Amino acid sequence: MGVTKKQFRSAMLASLLGWSFDLYDLFLLLFVAPTISLLFFPTSSPTLSLAAVYASFAVTLLMRPLGSAIFGSYADKNGRKKAMIVSVVGVGVSTAAFGLLPTVPQIGFMAAVIFLILRLVQGVFVGGVVASTHTIGTESAPPKYRGLMSGLIGGGGAGLGALFASITFAVVSALFPGESFNEWGWRVMFFTGIFGAVAGLFVFRSLSESPLWAQLREEKKESDQETVVVQKSPVKTLFTSYPRVLLINVMIIAGGGSAYYLTSGFIPTFLKVVNEAAPQVVSGVLIASSIVTIISALLFGHLSEVIGRKKTFILVGALNIIGLPYFYLALGESVTTLSIYMNTMGLVFLGNAAYAPALIFLNERFPTSIRSTGTGLSWNIGFAIGGMMPTFVTLTSGTIENIPHTLMYFSIAIFAVYLIGALIVPETKGNLK
Repeated sequence: MGVTKKQFRSAMLASLLGWSFDLYDLFLLLFVAPTISLLFFPTSSPTLSLAAVYASFAVTLLMRPLGSAIFGSYADKNGRKKAMIVSVVGVGVSTAAFGLLPTVPQIGFMAAVIFLILRLVQGVFVGGVVASTHTIGTESAPPKYRGLMSGLIGGGGAGLGALFASITFAVVSALFPGESFNEWGWRVMFFTGIFGAVAGLFVFRSLSESPLWAQLREEKKESDQETVVVQKSPVKTLFTSYPRVLLINVMIIAGGGSAYYLTSGFIPTFLKVVNEAAPQVVSGVLIASSIVTIISALLFGHLSEVIGRKKTFILVGALNIIGLPYFYLALGESVTTLSIYMNTMGLVFLGNAAYAPALIFLNERFPTSIRSTGTGLSWNIGFAIGGMMPTFVTLTSGTIENIPHTLMYFSIAIFAVYLIGALIVPETKGNLK
């Protein structure tokens, strides 16, 4: 596989930014969840209103597998680059559209219905982003950098997306303080989603197609053998020939997705409703958390290149099943700014380590002809399960005071399953060809 340094850098930048734009758009909702709960899902119970917002978040996640099926098949048959451009632009435009929506005080319950419909549309495009960004970067990387690339795209992209969203939240909160944020600030937050779509178009112009996919296409042209084929139906091939692989993949990815959404994804709400932290403290913690996310993902992604994917999953699972319960309870009891920072950093570091090697692991589980479809569906089904966890946590907790203990029990159960998956999966390092 001949890849120039320029092609490698271009693929790395495109995958990293494509995924960060995607996560940026998703994080916007998490940052404005308390406001959205009042404007689109008002109830007499603050906990139920928050649960409704997270349910709308989960709806998007449930549509992501469909997006991966559609755009993954397109990427496997027509190339990763084309699928990436359409899906990233689609996510940005649909996110900006949220800023135009009428609220319940304006048009009644139809506001919630329109909100959910737009979330469904956004979810399809998000699934497409995963199918393309999570293959072209690692397929373009030299073998010794594939673990690092996995952490960079998966966790680094998430960290950058969260960092961009945190900075946006800090700026918009300052420009629209207090009640003005509930009136116009949240709309401005969503409008910024269009910048990701525009930036994506500029970045992707210089992107070369995946060398592995291009090689497969060339072999198809030069050979009449049936074994060299660009699959006509990657989704059908996946479910008929790789059902067990898909199931075991989901056990790992659901754990990583749950860890992500119950740490980085849940932290903005946790700090506001449990710790009742000031907005400037929340903004500072979220920015620091984004940096820790990137560090954790790079560290454990590269570790998987050193000791293997399987051993890394087992190590991370053991650390999380012990560490997350401790940090959840400690953060719930934190009253000083320093303790809030330290305990949040602990949660984010461990939680984001859980999926750092996952991207390259999934790539290594499937042949090039169905890799975008297989990786996209495995990732999105697992993260759809993980994305529903904040809803279950808020509903199960009943009251704000119970949230830390509920998170503790959920994390123990989730990582018990994660560890079972880690023990079952084979070592895949070196299988990407």
